[in-house]
Amino acid sequence: MFGTESSLSMFLNTLTPKFYVALTGTSSLISGLILIFEWWYFRKYGTSFIEQVSVSHLRPLLGGVDTAAPNNNNSSSNSNGETDSSRQSVSECKVWRNPLNLFRGAEYNRYTWVTGREPLTYYDMNLSAQDHQTFFTCDSDHLRPADAIMQKAWRERNPQARISAAHEALELEDCATAYILLAEEEATTIMEAERLFKQALKAGELCYRRSQTLQHHGTQYEAQHRRDTNVLVYIKRRLAMCSRKLGRTREAVKMMRDLMKEFPLLSMFNIHENLLESLLELQNYADVQAVLAKYDDISLPKSATICYTAALLKARAVSDKFSPEAASRRGLSTAEMNAVEAIHRAVEFNPHVPKYLLEMKSLILPPEHILKRGDSEAIAYAFFHLQHWKRVEGALNLLHCTWEGTFRMIPYPLEKGHLFYPYPICTETADRELLPTVFHEVSVYPKKELPFFILFTAGLCSFTAMLALLTHQFPELMGVFAKAFLSTLFAPLNFIMEKVESILPSSLWHQLTRI
Repeated sequence: MFGTESSLSMFLNTLTPKFYVALTGTSSLISGLILIFEWWYFRKYGTSFIEQVSVSHLRPLLGGVDTAAPNNNNSSSNSNGETDSSRQSVSECKVWRNPLNLFRGAEYNRYTWVTGREPLTYYDMNLSAQDHQTFFTCDSDHLRPADAIMQKAWRERNPQARISAAHEALELEDCATAYILLAEEEATTIMEAERLFKQALKAGELCYRRSQTLQHHGTQYEAQHRRDTNVLVYIKRRLAMCSRKLGRTREAVKMMRDLMKEFPLLSMFNIHENLLESLLELQNYADVQAVLAKYDDISLPKSATICYTAALLKARAVSDKFSPEAASRRGLSTAEMNAVEAIHRAVEFNPHVPKYLLEMKSLILPPEHILKRGDSEAIAYAFFHLQHWKRVEGALNLLHCTWEGTFRMIPYPLEKGHLFYPYPICTETADRELLPTVFHEVSVYPKKELPFFILFTAGLCSFTAMLALLTHQFPELMGVFAKAFLSTLFAPLNFIMEKVESILPSSLWHQLTRI
């Protein structure tokens, strides 16, 4: 166990420069591999693997306590009525159908033909397939041959197989869902899609009236009526969107208003967001304010469309005369303060939007599903609403001057919010599934600093690689340096060993040295 100074010197003298080259080279290689793995893991999952293992596995073994565990007795409330933290954690990562989603055949596929890029991810399309099965099928579909074919078609992964099944169903009878599939996926223009949706409307209204009279005859008929209602609402909403895309905006607004009056309980389609965008296109700001007064409520779920439209209306009142220099001299007026607070509120809800509105980051086609407060929602909002912000003189200038001030109010957004509950930590993972990361860099908030272990392994790898290079180039000099360093390092140990030798009997000391 113990050795004398002479044996230590003998050991050091036997070490050749090749040993030091091999030692430092191996250390550099190992630390480099660790660095590469840590960097890959951080880029993919947003955290350090070593830190995660330490917190998840080693800390409990060492008796550590998780101080970040939620305390059910101290759940904080905020001004928007978000009080139940456990309920929020369940719903904060829910993926929503994009109310302004594009048409696959007429828009997404045209983008693919031109650029060769796929704008939709497999995860996004799989969610759409699940939505279609939920909205357009029911347990009694086997009773109608066309519906039975369409039930299989919605489950089909191959687009051509789905389209072929829709044509097969139409050979049997006028099937509303078959027309829907063809309008969404086969039509290559909006006008063609509108024509197919009008045919779907005739078939859908017939099925709806028929099931409406039979809905109270049993659970089977009730399920049929629920399905036929979903089909009819979907068709009318998509027809309104076709009118909006073809420039018939007033017609689209009327269709959306009628649809919301006819089916006020079907809020899952978020038709009010389509209505807000159309009213902004008409510059009918009074009606926009009326819609916001109804839907920007404490008890209703928020969205980027609601928050940023409210901020746009407040900014519109002051943005044309706003000057940051004048405001710094005289202070903000009441109207300017209201506008700035509305912008801060919107940025806190979704901090990814301003970079797209200010064109600091390039836009891509929005996905068919969005994650509220995430990058996917920001893309979907900015894609349709950037033109409305540009139309209001000075609005983007006001946004540019004030949006970053939001982050001073919420220095720790993952732990505590200001007007909303803390920012969810799951948005990055979900957005990477929803957005095509091949050609789009997902926006991350808050920006993650490089973990300590990545910096540590990078430094260790660089240091050992430099030592290996120096040892290879100057073997004799580095050998002398290594021996001097090790002698200095073991000097305290030699001193302790001499003291122990002087205290212990010689017979006991010889026995210890033999061990």
